[in-house]
Amino acid sequence: MSVQPGWYVDPADTETRRYWDGEGWLGAPIPVDATPPDGPPPPEPPPAPVGPAEPATSAPRDAVTAAPGWPPQQGPPPGYGPQQGPPPGYGPQQGHGPQPGHGPGWGPQTGPPGWGPQAGPPGWGPQAGHPGWPGRPPEPRPHGHRLAGYGRRLAARVIDFGLVFALNVVVNGWFVWRWAQEWAPYWQEVFRRAARGDTSAEGLPLPSEQSNSLLVAILLIATALWLAYEVPAMAAGGQTIGKRMMRIRAVPIAADQPLGIRRALSRWSTLGLPTLLWYCAGLGLVLQLVDALSPLFDHPLRMALHDKRAQTVVVEVPNRPESAPSNDRNQPPGDTP
Repeated sequence: MSVQPGWYVDPADTETRRYWDGEGWLGAPIPVDATPPDGPPPPEPPPAPVGPAEPATSAPRDAVTAAPGWPPQQGPPPGYGPQQGPPPGYGPQQGHGPQPGHGPGWGPQTGPPGWGPQAGPPGWGPQAGHPGWPGRPPEPRPHGHRLAGYGRRLAARVIDFGLVFALNVVVNGWFVWRWAQEWAPYWQEVFRRAARGDTSAEGLPLPSEQSNSLLVAILLIATALWLAYEVPAMAAGGQTIGKRMMRIRAVPIAADQPLGIRRALSRWSTLGLPTLLWYCAGLGLVLQLVDALSPLFDHPLRMALHDKRAQTVVVEVPNRPESAPSNDRNQPPGDTP
């Protein structure tokens, strides 16, 4: 992922803060109100190996509890007793689990050196969100909010496209009509020949050079209308009309605050500027389709390409503002990845 390394609020436990190294959590958590150190946490010392258990002390030589005829110094038969390790070829190398009494230091509480829930790599556990612990890792909650689902995001984008299209009908309609008039004789003749079974292209009436100028003007106006519709609204509150209707909004990864003009423009340009490349055999439309589908393949933050460039995430807006979490109210930038 492209989330920058730094100290962030743990998505699984918002009362703690951990260090994100760009690929995973590193080190132990610290309280969320504590001031994090500069840079990554110091490496944790490796767990101390579990030493062998002390052998049982033998009975005194003058013991009187032995059976008649047994000398008091005689111990169990050779090869028998808790002090004796497993026979050759038997033990954990053969796939057998730890068995009490099979070797020094073995037992349900000890196991081989390094075994146990404390011996995993630093940062692993239910709070780390890593694979390797039982069950599905928890979904990140940037700034305490749930990530917006792809269905909501797609519906919001369709609503916004419909509104931008309506603006184009009003502002750009005359240019589109003039461009269609330039190409009408060409397509009428193509359909006429196709009805007769004629596939030749000779003598087709081509549009004038003005059609190219009209197409460039149409794309420039459409791009400008989209920019004017989306960027100011996203900069102020992280929501367009479509996002408001779907109750989602975009927020920076660094902190729960407005995007600002620079971040909103950076976010829009990745998706909006390729509109100018529709002139190049529809290349811009292909780029926009890839961007629109990219959240489906990004985990765990579901960031589209334009989100990655602007370092933003799209979250759900709670139905009741008073129920929104407020545990990051006084936190510095870099709350959660």
